[in-house]
Amino acid sequence: MAAPPILDGPDAARLQATARLMAARPSRLWRLALWAFGALFSFVLTVTAWDFVAGLMARSPLLGGLALGLTVLALAAAVVLGGREWAAFLRLGRLDRLRHDAAMARAGADLVAARRTVTAVAALYRHRPETAEPLARLDRQQAELYDADALIDLAERTLVAPLDAQARVEIEASARQVAMVTALVPLALADVATAAFANLRMIRRIAEIYGGRSGGFASWGLLRRVFAYLVATGAVALTDDLIGTVAGGGVLSKLSRRFGEGVVNGALTARIGLAAMELCRPLPFVAEPRPSVSALVGRALGGLFDRS
Repeated sequence: MAAPPILDGPDAARLQATARLMAARPSRLWRLALWAFGALFSFVLTVTAWDFVAGLMARSPLLGGLALGLTVLALAAAVVLGGREWAAFLRLGRLDRLRHDAAMARAGADLVAARRTVTAVAALYRHRPETAEPLARLDRQQAELYDADALIDLAERTLVAPLDAQARVEIEASARQVAMVTALVPLALADVATAAFANLRMIRRIAEIYGGRSGGFASWGLLRRVFAYLVATGAVALTDDLIGTVAGGGVLSKLSRRFGEGVVNGALTARIGLAAMELCRPLPFVAEPRPSVSALVGRALGGLFDRS
């Protein structure tokens, strides 16, 4: 997916170079080496399992049969898990295509393409009971619209806006958890481990909310794309204005260093969550306002830090 343009500034070239490095695919030599090592490992593992089962079968047919059954069961589980991961990658790719198609239909004022995109977005959520009423409202109103922008805006307000609310709840909960652990747990690396776990879980939940149903490896791939997006848009830095908005005036100067770090880590978690929203959303933010980090962190940490 192509990231939005980087804002002009003294660090623009550095941000662009970093984004290209993070988004670049490995070279053909690296892909060949990874394929060769993977094939060799699979071959060695297969031969070892075969020798083990054959030897055990020769010594004891009962134990050999049990080993063979367990091997077949493990192989079937690996195939099922691999299929789920592949399906998760396909779902995330489908969200990317829908977002791109919506942007192209809007840019070209193409009503046919807009209707096709809206139909595909609606198909994502047909199986969800909670979307029955919004889908019915969309079906009633879209026939009356003959403008591509208006049709896509209707789909965004009707179908995607309720999902945005669910994603914001996940972001606020993760930011609150990271801030609390950072501020209250003095153990070394506890905040790092908590932030990593909370961010990965938050990204996975956001993908599931928008229809991605991200798997384990797909979640890691999405996390990599999120950080590439943050670097490309220059959204990694945390400004003093944001901290002041979240904590209120000079409150941070009166709190301990751990509480200040909690606010910063919570705000960074919110930034990551918003980037995941933009990457998982089937439609780009146009009709609905893009959430702000300060508002999210303010709601998440409003009960933790005294604004008086």
